[in-house]
Amino acid sequence: MTRIFPAFAYGNGPVEGCFWAGTVPDDAVDFPAASGDLRADVVIIGAGFTGMSAALHRAQDGVDVVVLDAMHPGWGASGRNGGFCCLGGAKASSGDIASRFGADALKGWRRAEQDAVALVQDILQTHAITADTHSQGETILAHNLRTARELEGEVARVQAEYGVEARWHNSEDLDSLGMAGPFKGGLTIPVGFALNPRKYIAGLVRAVRGFGGRIHGQSPVTSIVQDGSGIEVRTARATIRARRLILATNGYSSDDLPPWMAGRYMPAQSNVLVTRPLTQTELDAAGWTSRQMAYDTRNLLHYFRLMPDNRFLFGMRGGLVASPRAEAAITARARRHFEAMFPAWREVETPHSWSGMVCFSANLVPYCGPIPDLPGAFAGFAFHGNGVAMGSYTGALLADLVQGKQTRLPHPAVMQAHAPRFPLGRFRRALLPAGYALAGLRDL
Repeated sequence: MTRIFPAFAYGNGPVEGCFWAGTVPDDAVDFPAASGDLRADVVIIGAGFTGMSAALHRAQDGVDVVVLDAMHPGWGASGRNGGFCCLGGAKASSGDIASRFGADALKGWRRAEQDAVALVQDILQTHAITADTHSQGETILAHNLRTARELEGEVARVQAEYGVEARWHNSEDLDSLGMAGPFKGGLTIPVGFALNPRKYIAGLVRAVRGFGGRIHGQSPVTSIVQDGSGIEVRTARATIRARRLILATNGYSSDDLPPWMAGRYMPAQSNVLVTRPLTQTELDAAGWTSRQMAYDTRNLLHYFRLMPDNRFLFGMRGGLVASPRAEAAITARARRHFEAMFPAWREVETPHSWSGMVCFSANLVPYCGPIPDLPGAFAGFAFHGNGVAMGSYTGALLADLVQGKQTRLPHPAVMQAHAPRFPLGRFRRALLPAGYALAGLRDL
């Protein structure tokens, strides 16, 4: 594999302290490695939200599916994120999307964002997946007066583009809503909910297996080649021949599997802390008693929520270097930000901390479509930190595209656009420090 971060980022070090791992049974990581000669209609590489959603939508239609993961389902970003099932998936602004793709494409993209949230809700209900859901939409919190003015001006845009009634809150309103803090105002959008991402993945796994889908862990792919009218995928112990292929590795992709992926995705680290369960007295002291999921207006944002068991989750963009020392440093930095934002909890322990890779694209929108020069192969990636909903949606799209069918859900023009390469190729990670520095200056 040719990956652009140091090996530590792709090992167990960053995930050892993940809270979500302890909320699912031990057998949730017990998947046999692929071995021998296997055949399938569709082989899917990557067992996160995208890959498992694609597997579910194919398997329930009677298609023979094999899923491969280098570790196990939910080991990557899908099992390490903050559990925000909400609008998003692109970093491009409304104006940028409209100018590049047209007004109708913007409308289609906004519809897809909402459909993505609805899809996850439908999957949870249809397959009886209990995932500790809570929160009535999401609240965006202004971190200074300038962004408060800008955010208040977003009410009309949100209502026009999404067709929902957004609500503006001044700082006093936030206090009364149980979202007190160093915030100058907030905007609530009534779309989305929070969940336990590992329980969602575990539910997808059960559903896929129930429809006969085969899932293999500990099976990193070593090659992907055209094999006559099909595709051959090799691992250390297996050769899988399939009619079609779906690549769903997102921020954990490799530049050479297949070579087309080289330079088209940018992994970036995100770090999460989770506290011990808080007492009611501690919650009241901070003035944060709401179970609303929230994030602030910083470019290098913070995201946080009070979970059903009264643990508080706090996340932020991570470091630029991957190593044990760097992991300890960014964890300490996240802790300092947590204490600065919620000083009443300075003495509250955060026994769980971890990091994972989100994925960006050079054109700031997700890609969902064919892999050029590899007939029968399709890919979906770059959800810009919003993979719970948009990754699941992309998996459903890929499930139809790989069979040459009209997609059951709208396939936005925004997601069909050519995925360009980043500058600097395999050295593109060098772009991150300058980008983060500029984002930090804009946050002042």
